[in-house]
Amino acid sequence: MQRVVIFMIVALAMVSTSAAQERGPVTNLPLPRFVSMKAAEGYARHGPGKTHRIDWVYKHRNQPLEIIAEYGHWRRVRDRDGAGGWMHYSLLSGVRTVLVEQDMLELRRNPEPSAPVMAQAELGAIARLEKCVLDWCRISADRRTGWVPKQALWGVAAEEIVE
Repeated sequence: MQRVVIFMIVALAMVSTSAAQERGPVTNLPLPRFVSMKAAEGYARHGPGKTHRIDWVYKHRNQPLEIIAEYGHWRRVRDRDGAGGWMHYSLLSGVRTVLVEQDMLELRRNPEPSAPVMAQAELGAIARLEKCVLDWCRISADRRTGWVPKQALWGVAAEEIVE
């Protein structure tokens, strides 16, 4: 009986540790996390430093990126396609943006499928993320705002709530 109790305590400790979200060693912010490009152009390097070769050049201001690691002033990022590298933190912003992954995505007045359509967004459009509830997010682009299904976006986690 005592062995069973000890096993259960160890198992629970392992589950709670793996459920806790990893934190960045530099910022103590959650990893992974989404950010956007602050600059109009940014280099993703093979390693964390200017001496490392450039693997990728991003050319879209506000493009959403996912930070997956930190080292000093450098953040390891990846894009929707999984490409990326190390970028200097000054090129990134905490302003949240998303990438539309469905062509002619309907922006609705309320977070429900029967709500009136306010606008449409093209596949690949970059929009500002304003708010997310369980299955819906409110986005804005080109002075148009509306609610869209969360699964139609890249740049927000499935379980994430944004206020």
